[in-house]
Amino acid sequence: MVASVRRPAGHKQRAVEPATAPEADLGTARKIVLDLLAIPGVSGDEKAVAERIVKWLVDAGCPASAISFDMAHTKTPVKGNVGNLIVQLPGTVPGPRRLLMAHMDTVPVCLGAKPVVAGKVIKSADPKTGLGGDDRAGVSVVLATAVRILKSKLPHPPLTLLFAIQEEVGLYGARFVKATALGRPKLAFNFDGGAVEKITVGATGGYRMDIAIEGIPSHAGVAPEKGVSAIAIASLAITSLVKDGWHGLVEKDGKRGTSNVGVIHAGAATNVVAESAALRAEARGHDSAFRGKIVKAIEKAFADAAKQVRSVDGRTGKATVVGRLDYEAFRLADDEPCVVAAREAVAAIGLSPRLDISNGGLDANWMATNGVPTVTLGCGQMDIHTTDEKLDLAAFENACRVALRLATAT
Repeated sequence: MVASVRRPAGHKQRAVEPATAPEADLGTARKIVLDLLAIPGVSGDEKAVAERIVKWLVDAGCPASAISFDMAHTKTPVKGNVGNLIVQLPGTVPGPRRLLMAHMDTVPVCLGAKPVVAGKVIKSADPKTGLGGDDRAGVSVVLATAVRILKSKLPHPPLTLLFAIQEEVGLYGARFVKATALGRPKLAFNFDGGAVEKITVGATGGYRMDIAIEGIPSHAGVAPEKGVSAIAIASLAITSLVKDGWHGLVEKDGKRGTSNVGVIHAGAATNVVAESAALRAEARGHDSAFRGKIVKAIEKAFADAAKQVRSVDGRTGKATVVGRLDYEAFRLADDEPCVVAAREAVAAIGLSPRLDISNGGLDANWMATNGVPTVTLGCGQMDIHTTDEKLDLAAFENACRVALRLATAT
């Protein structure tokens, strides 16, 4: 039941006009992305990038009191030189607090990038380097949006900007940020890779394992039977995983996940039975219970293999698996406010929004775990993590248009 409101005689009701969406400043956005792409900033070395972001913000009129850094870099395995950059702006119109975010770090192949405009894309003038659009393009979208709002004093609800560290090496910035430090936003939008119309509302969970195998050394020519080969143990374990369907794409009982043994370091010489091996593996899955079964299968395969390889006197090696959860899976409901807002903003600029589930990890994984449901939108990055990386300028500009709508709630 909707309550009626009685108005005095002669009162004329005024129609409430919907807020008009402001235009993005695409010229400034292009200057920002070219500026930031040229700054080195691999994971753990984001300080120069953060300082440039701060300069752009202050020059646009952002008060220094709104800008802060947390201490996330002191908690990460990678030694970092700066924490997450957080900007909190009070709203000029009522509404729930909104957060726009992107990560500052790039992968090593992008070190030394020389960004240039080449027709409809930005690429690195140095063919030996990647571009770093993952995720300087996202940072630039968020920063250009803030600069436009600050310079033009555009009306907006309470806003938080998060420029996260160390995404590429473990989502560590998002992992260690506190919702309280962000002002507990109710709607959150992460700008990362891909097309802007792809709205990522869920992602898989990832579990990583370090596997240490202890064998018994012996001369491979004189007395190989006295040794226990760590390489043989590793080979048997991996063979078992492949044979039994626990390696690669894993599909069992209607459940689906993935696993991979991706790194092996073992042995020192061909004339020595390998006494040790170190492996790194992972398991991924949207279903945490099924992902746990994949992990158990990997642990069992290596334990069983260690028992099978014996020396002439019956001695065996040993396999130790130490694992950790990198990020938990999440899936946002279709009616989650940030999902609804993202779809409306994408549709408003003439694109067809599509919901997507990722099989890779995102900062949004940890944002969800930390109590801040977050959707991810792309910015036009192509061929990321390679020397062929490019940034599609039309898609980047569309991302800027969408971000400004989301930030101003128009």
